[in-house]
Amino acid sequence: MVLLSVLDAIIFVVGAAGMIYQGACILIGLFSKPVRFPDAPMDKRYAVLISARNEEHVVGNLIDSIRAQTYPARLIDIWLVADNCTDRTADVARARGCHVVERHNLDLVGKGYALSYLLGAMIESHAADPYDAFFVFDADNILDRHYFEEMNKAFQSGFRILTSYRNSKNLNDNWVSSGSALWFIRESRFLSNSRMILGSSCHVGGTGFMFSQEVMRRNKGWKFHLLTEDLEFTMDSVLHGDRIGYCGTAILYDEQPVTFQQSWRQRLRWSKGFLQVFRYYGPALIQRAVRERDFSSIDFTLLLCPFTVLSVIRVVLGLLFAAFGFVTWQSQIGSLTGWTGMIVMAVLGMMALAGLTIAAERDHIGATNKELIAYVLSFPIYLLSYVPISFQAMFSKAQWKPIVHKGQ
Repeated sequence: MVLLSVLDAIIFVVGAAGMIYQGACILIGLFSKPVRFPDAPMDKRYAVLISARNEEHVVGNLIDSIRAQTYPARLIDIWLVADNCTDRTADVARARGCHVVERHNLDLVGKGYALSYLLGAMIESHAADPYDAFFVFDADNILDRHYFEEMNKAFQSGFRILTSYRNSKNLNDNWVSSGSALWFIRESRFLSNSRMILGSSCHVGGTGFMFSQEVMRRNKGWKFHLLTEDLEFTMDSVLHGDRIGYCGTAILYDEQPVTFQQSWRQRLRWSKGFLQVFRYYGPALIQRAVRERDFSSIDFTLLLCPFTVLSVIRVVLGLLFAAFGFVTWQSQIGSLTGWTGMIVMAVLGMMALAGLTIAAERDHIGATNKELIAYVLSFPIYLLSYVPISFQAMFSKAQWKPIVHKGQ
């Protein structure tokens, strides 16, 4: 059937293009020097935005790490939105000299709504006016003491939106936390760094990013409320012609989920969010890629492509056509067998990718060699679990739910 052949061609072309691009990024990340920014005067004023829900056990560590920066403390103000908190999060922040805005709304739940509320309050009171740019962090983060100094260099080099190096506080807790941590470290070294070298736009992660006063005003605060508000912000910025930069010398430490249930729930939200973003931004992104030959739009079209959805449609149609006699069962079984071989190769590739990430970023990874070998072997399990997660995301109604952080 022509339809099956077309789907096979689309899946093959998109998959091959994605693999070739990822391979090129890995080679660039391995053999090219990271982009570094020149020294800049430390005279810009920044606002830190923190969305926190029942984070009394960890938010103090983040605030303390901000206060301990090499960047002048008088030029950094911390604004925290205590979002539907039932603990002492607001009190902990106030005791450390932060501006605190409390929000109580159980109908509109999620980080995007909390940031909208916080920036809306700041704009209305004109408290947002003095700042050159705004940083966004999660309450469980801890920053390297040079973080703001390094991001300031990149900002003063001309970038209006920036992301940073995302490391982990608890990579060596178990195979779940290591899988998530290695994923973000890989993204920093082999994707964001390579995009900078290629002159493409980077992807803003959910934490550890900043945007200028101009970008904030353009968006009238924060207007992104999908399940993956960071990805939505990225796509909107790319469509506005922004090039999102990456500062690899600004290091942030994030706390990863330690149970598979927590990780599954988090990644289900991400997968559902990817589908939402593709639905709302995919057509415009493809149009920009074709009309303007914008490489960043091509890059993110590959990133957003709902590969699992296409694969499920292909399998279901193949089985239906075989059941009605339009195609033979042998041809469809042959296709599934071929895909099995590709999955085996993908598993080996994932192990190699984890090994390369560890070898290239060994200085940033705190774990023993024995632990690292175990994490290389378990990394494919973590990634392959995305297959059923992505399948579930097609039919489930994922919701934003907080992850309990224990602090490190």
